[in-house]
Amino acid sequence: MKCIVVTPEKTVLSQDSTFVVLPLFDGECGILPNHAPLIARLGAGELRITGTDGQLTPYYVEGGFVEVLGDTVALLTMYALPAQDLNLPEAEAELEEELADHDDSMALAGIRQEKLSNCRARVRVARKMAGLTTGR
Repeated sequence: MKCIVVTPEKTVLSQDSTFVVLPLFDGECGILPNHAPLIARLGAGELRITGTDGQLTPYYVEGGFVEVLGDTVALLTMYALPAQDLNLPEAEAELEEELADHDDSMALAGIRQEKLSNCRARVRVARKMAGLTTGR
């Protein structure tokens, strides 16, 4: 099956795959060939794609939608980056900055919660990648 990841700027990935794990808004979902048609909201987190060669390719994605139809898994997301390109110190600093922001206005509460959730997901994936590369 073909896995395609598109952001507003470009097509980030177009790869044949045997298994895809999606970070949905309400949990993870695994997709195998011949999956039932699906449209779902993406959350922030790790997208894992197993290629036809058995190689696992992790990406960090942040929101959007996924459509599974026929032999295609198409993700439309605002942000996608190979997970190994995440910078852990930057991600942790961004989370600390967001946690220190004390703007508690009701109008911004939902936006702040989403930003915090995205920052936490980015740190989680960056830590996982750091652990994989350092043998921890």
